[in-house]
Amino acid sequence: MASAQEPFSRYVYAGDGLRLHYFDYPAPPGGGGGLLPVVCLPGLARSADDFDRIARTLQADGRRILALDYRGRGRSDWDQDWRRYDFNVEHADIMAQLADAGVPQAVFIGTSRGGLHTMRIAARRPGVVRGAVLNDIGPKIEHAGLLRIKRYVGKLPPIPSMREAIALMRMTAGVNFSGVSPQEWEDYARLTFVEKDGKVLLRYDPELSHTLDSVLPDVAPKEHWDDFAALSDVPILAIRGANSDILSPEVFDEMARRAPRLERVWVEGQGHAPLLLDQPTISRIADFVRQCP
Repeated sequence: MASAQEPFSRYVYAGDGLRLHYFDYPAPPGGGGGLLPVVCLPGLARSADDFDRIARTLQADGRRILALDYRGRGRSDWDQDWRRYDFNVEHADIMAQLADAGVPQAVFIGTSRGGLHTMRIAARRPGVVRGAVLNDIGPKIEHAGLLRIKRYVGKLPPIPSMREAIALMRMTAGVNFSGVSPQEWEDYARLTFVEKDGKVLLRYDPELSHTLDSVLPDVAPKEHWDDFAALSDVPILAIRGANSDILSPEVFDEMARRAPRLERVWVEGQGHAPLLLDQPTISRIADFVRQCP
């Protein structure tokens, strides 16, 4: 098989004119003809860069990979109105990105919010999702985990250097990520922050924090079992961080009961959400994707 090509950036304009970005990892010349592409959807405050390691592994198998940046994240433009950092707006954005890439069907890998989008696409666009990897997300989200996320998204203090950024990541998340190596902490920090003009900046618009304004101690999160049901006829790999406070063991069990084609993986020493940087998890995802069309 020919050597894999480097990914390149593509841009497309959303219906409201905002510029959206995604990475395109082309299938290697002469390899994997006819294989479905893979679409990677990140978490709430994450970016397409999170998937580079897994994307290169899947690309080496002969597949085309798309890794998407939602509006206000990564290399996509920030929205001047934070109210458009909305799940339904993002759904339309994702469909615009897929249309631009010429991808009518794919295997989807969704981390957290990206997994919710995968379920919603399956429900609203039958036939688009041909296989799904759900990374630490289920149809019922644990309230305590959402309240924890609300406390930090868009609210981190100024960070003077990448060294301090790495230390901050370990301090805030280290208890639930005891299985992460020092190198993985550094890699994850560099996926979370970017150094620009002598400053260390988040890879997302801090106004994204307003999307969590409705997360309140006395209001239970909405459940998504109807959307999840739309995946019942496709292969699913469900991943749970053993220390997750977003996907409970009980919901994980119920997902397996309701979806007979669902396979499960537990990532020890990690919480919400597994970083997808360790080789055992990457290899397990790659094995699953190889079983998809």
